[in-house]
Amino acid sequence: MPGSPSEPYDLAVIGAGPAGLAGAATAARLGLSVAVLDAAAQVGGQYFRHPAPGLGAARPQALHHDWAAFTELRARFEVSGAAHLAGHQVWAVTRQDGRDGQDGQEVWSVHALVGEDGGAHARLHARAVLFATGAGERQLPFPGWTLPGVVGAGGAQAMLKSGLVLPGQRIVVAGSGPLLLAVASSLAAAGARVPAVAEASGYLGYARRPGALAANPHKLVEAAVHGTALLRHRIPLHTRSAVTEVHGTDRVEAVTVSRLDRDWHPVPGTGRRIACDALAVGHGLAPQTELATGLGCATRRTPDGTHALVLDGLQETSVPGLWAAGEAGGTGGWELARVEGELAGIAVAARLRARPALTRSRRVRDLARRRDRMRAFADAMAAAHAPGPGWTAWLDDDTDVCRCEEVTAGSIREAVTEFGARDARTVKLLTRAGMGWCQGRMCGAAVACLAASGTAQGTVPPSAERRPLAVPVPLGSLAAAPEEPGDA
Repeated sequence: MPGSPSEPYDLAVIGAGPAGLAGAATAARLGLSVAVLDAAAQVGGQYFRHPAPGLGAARPQALHHDWAAFTELRARFEVSGAAHLAGHQVWAVTRQDGRDGQDGQEVWSVHALVGEDGGAHARLHARAVLFATGAGERQLPFPGWTLPGVVGAGGAQAMLKSGLVLPGQRIVVAGSGPLLLAVASSLAAAGARVPAVAEASGYLGYARRPGALAANPHKLVEAAVHGTALLRHRIPLHTRSAVTEVHGTDRVEAVTVSRLDRDWHPVPGTGRRIACDALAVGHGLAPQTELATGLGCATRRTPDGTHALVLDGLQETSVPGLWAAGEAGGTGGWELARVEGELAGIAVAARLRARPALTRSRRVRDLARRRDRMRAFADAMAAAHAPGPGWTAWLDDDTDVCRCEEVTAGSIREAVTEFGARDARTVKLLTRAGMGWCQGRMCGAAVACLAASGTAQGTVPPSAERRPLAVPVPLGSLAAAPEEPGDA
């Protein structure tokens, strides 16, 4: 049986979003035994979240612009023969010292938590791994951001897609990036009142790369669709503007939206109070790379200041035998993720089946051209919406930066100015910022920027994380996991 210790799968795919589904279906079609592990109960990833079956949603396609394309991809996956291991939260991938006796390929162990409480442990083995782990929202703190009613922009969309609920009735959408337009139009279509969209950047940055725009006309069509939705629902769009404070006692009652200069410093005297009962806010996406960096995979800094995996022309990481597709290699949207997933699936099959001709086919050339075209647009998008260094001026000393440990901006600034901290690790040791439940996933970018405020750079992104455990793991699960000789 594939997946047993004596006979591993050819490929383990981590993530059942567009990249993972495309990679798994392609590799299985080319004769590989494939297992897809995903924490969710249904395939689709974050983008194609759909209502739980118990909600009885009659038209899930109404929540998506590309539902037909997704159903086609899902059908390809379902008939491919690849195993779908739902409810499997992967917390580590380890390298085995021994070699597979059949073809000399290294064998990787994939460790996952199973069950609602994560109390059970599962492990499978594979000759290759494809990371299709997606991305998480990047949050920049501001006074009042811990009040009930403040949710991530993507989180608000996830609530609507999977739970058919809204975070409030009068919702301000703020932050930076094209996701804001999609979120605002979705919330309005679902019946929410959206009094404003505050985009911290502008859209003129796209004009600096006209070639990327010309090569991706469908992106202009998407923008026109969302723009039309804003006009139809009479939602004002404020560029070079940000929510710099949230007001309320037990929950959100209003926000202050301020104009920003080119470096994201609030312009004095421009603050305007807007009544609302919820705020959906996000400043772009950060690739989820912990599983890969824990194995030594190299990263690169993206134009918007996050870290993504370094990949070659066939989606392989710097560590042989490990591939990645989609947002793990840099945020670029679901269509790019699907293309990269298929490209990676072909590359894995070519390697494991010793069929190098597969990577020289017309199909691979076409996929590579499409990927490069969409990656160029993704880089233009990231550069246009990159946070400016002045955002830290939003913070007063009482603003919580690390929510888990309740570490304030004042405490971090003190660590920098009084105790000489110059990086996020030193700030962590002095203040406990980043030591809580999320292990810095929520506050890491903010802590790194505040730590760098006393250096010549002025602002830096957080370094790529290398964690032995990619997600919190109950000690009981670790203790119950059987030992396996050869795990490194």
